[in-house]
Amino acid sequence: MQWEIVIGLEVHTQLSTQSKIFSGAPTAFGAAPNSQACAVDIALPGVLPVLNRGAVERAIRFGLAVNAKINSPSIFARKNYFYPDLPKGYQISQYELPVVAGGSVKIRIGRDENAYEKTICLTRAHLEEDAGKSLHEDFHGLTGIDLNRAGTPLLEIVSEPDMRSSAEAVAFAKILHSLVRWIDICDGNMQEGSFRCDANVSVRHLGSDKLGTRCEIKNLNSFRFLEKAIDYEAKRQIEILEDGGVIRQETRLYDSDKDETRTMRSKEDAQDYRYFPDPDLLPLEISEDWINRVKAMLPELPEAKRNYYMTIYSLSAYDAGVLAATREMANYFENTVKLLPASAKLCANWIMGEVNGRLHKELMDIAQCPISSAQLAGLLLRISDGTISGKTAKDVFDAMWRSEYGGDADTIIEAKGLKQISDVDEIEKLIDDILAAQPQQVADYRNGKEKAFNSLVGQAMKATKGKANPTQVNELLKKKLMR
Repeated sequence: MQWEIVIGLEVHTQLSTQSKIFSGAPTAFGAAPNSQACAVDIALPGVLPVLNRGAVERAIRFGLAVNAKINSPSIFARKNYFYPDLPKGYQISQYELPVVAGGSVKIRIGRDENAYEKTICLTRAHLEEDAGKSLHEDFHGLTGIDLNRAGTPLLEIVSEPDMRSSAEAVAFAKILHSLVRWIDICDGNMQEGSFRCDANVSVRHLGSDKLGTRCEIKNLNSFRFLEKAIDYEAKRQIEILEDGGVIRQETRLYDSDKDETRTMRSKEDAQDYRYFPDPDLLPLEISEDWINRVKAMLPELPEAKRNYYMTIYSLSAYDAGVLAATREMANYFENTVKLLPASAKLCANWIMGEVNGRLHKELMDIAQCPISSAQLAGLLLRISDGTISGKTAKDVFDAMWRSEYGGDADTIIEAKGLKQISDVDEIEKLIDDILAAQPQQVADYRNGKEKAFNSLVGQAMKATKGKANPTQVNELLKKKLMR
């Protein structure tokens, strides 16, 4: 029996405001427990919420970036549930009239001839406050409550159930992660909880248009965990159904140590939360003038960047996507290619290969790269003009990374004597000497043994300690062997 996986994501994005959504308390990460919780956050009697304009503006920015409708008025509601780290006994959120309605993003899966694009529709993106945090360690068997996060502004982005594999879900999450950082509404730090996902997973018979019973996997804070949790949960549900069982709607947690999901609680429906408009907050009016001001401040968006790179620099969709993953990466690429406009593909390959590889190895991002875009362009120029080979360039790159000789490619090449031998007469004399010393290999090549040619090339490169221009060596060697 064939099954289809159906996935929808709820992405909780912590907005980059300096203060909380309904109070003036700070939102800095890492403060001592309960040192950033004011009277509003801990729900003392008589306090009233005051909406943070910056949080609303960031929500508008997101809505415009995904071509969504900005609702005006937008209504705040009370979402009622009881949990130790929720001081008021309800969460201020949005339900019937969220600030952002609809919208969509495009994802791309794969990088070869089987790659495909897909549009994922959004249901809504609504503003809400975060809850506090229960701490279970170092309390002699008791649970401690830290209310520093209580009231932290969140934009919850809810997708339609449009994804059919964990790969699509991860691609969607990565696109959103890139977008919220690009438009500067969230720092995207998953380790600190600034960007986390809940995955709603169900399965159904292939070809059916009826949705199965869904289970929600809470608080997935890495793309790897998102993928593994979805794969496990889909397999779990399929095995239950094929054994004649039924799926119970519930909330589950992913245990990364055991690579499994487990029951957390039965899943609530909207009516269980008893939503009603918050009487302490007036309807939010968002004027066209406000929307237009926000629109005017939006940067060029990632999709437009990707299309530009594909059109102007003839890059593949995959390459363009990597280079437009963040604004910092896009700026680095553009500043490099500006100095080498005829070598866009070379610039792209080196940034995606050597630069990204080293950054990943050393757990750094592009903003921390010790080689500036101008320095990288200087290195790539020496590959383009034949001063050094691509192989030698990697040695120069290593020296630049260590900031030897100030990280200047020309200085390193000169100091280490790495200039490529490109003098035709010098290479021709070298080849003549090798051919004269290796008559058997010459005869073998002329008798159809291609390996003999590679051996002769290798001897030429060895004799020059890798400095001979490999293209010239190949061309001159073939020319002399044809005689």
